[in-house]
Amino acid sequence: MAPHIVPADVTDIQQVLADHDRYWGGRDLRGLHLPALVHEFGSTCLVARDEDGIRGYVIGFVTPDRTGYVHLIATRDDTRGTGLGRALYTAFADAARGQGAVRLKAITTVGNEGSAAFHRSLGFEVRVEEEYNGPGQPRVVFTRDL
Repeated sequence: MAPHIVPADVTDIQQVLADHDRYWGGRDLRGLHLPALVHEFGSTCLVARDEDGIRGYVIGFVTPDRTGYVHLIATRDDTRGTGLGRALYTAFADAARGQGAVRLKAITTVGNEGSAAFHRSLGFEVRVEEEYNGPGQPRVVFTRDL
């Protein structure tokens, strides 16, 4: 059975955090999983669920300038390469467009080549902004029109 993509709730984020390494490997991104984002932007925070639990998720929102911002997107280690990340992005884009978004945006750290390749495959423009996250903290910025 293919995962079903639905709006997330806070208990979904708690489940993801309990199984954090299966989504993020050795990277500790637990501090970025803010329940407030799910409370406030529930229609653009999505999970892909099947009988085996949460296979992937996206946490995002639409900004006042009509940008659908993807804060986090991840697929579980046993689901990578199946097209689920692409399906989550498509579902997020549809939800964001429904709220008036005209573009998508995401960021990652410099050197995260997997994320850069994934976003390029989805048609995103990729650029480095040297002080995006403050002095000496460059980030790779992905943007794409809807």
